[in-house]
Amino acid sequence: MLERVKLALLITDDDFDMELENLINSALIDLSITDIDPDKTVLTTTDAAIIQAVCTYCGYQFELMHGSLDRSKAFKKSYDEQKAQLSMATGYTEWK
Repeated sequence: MLERVKLALLITDDDFDMELENLINSALIDLSITDIDPDKTVLTTTDAAIIQAVCTYCGYQFELMHGSLDRSKAFKKSYDEQKAQLSMATGYTEWK
């Protein structure tokens, strides 16, 4: 998933790999603490919607630390919408 996140953030070197790996894990944890099925929020997922949400989360956090506050806010808004949609979608929600 690291390579997918780097591609999405247009990062071509390895300088931020450890930071991005931490952000990826943080994104997966953030998704899993909602009602999203924990089986879908694993590092080895191939689910496009989950991967997109992880990339967006990483974009928001990365921009917050290294870039533009406006871009960070835009990524955050997008991530919040993606997470909300996933948490209500059949096939992603673990209904109790």
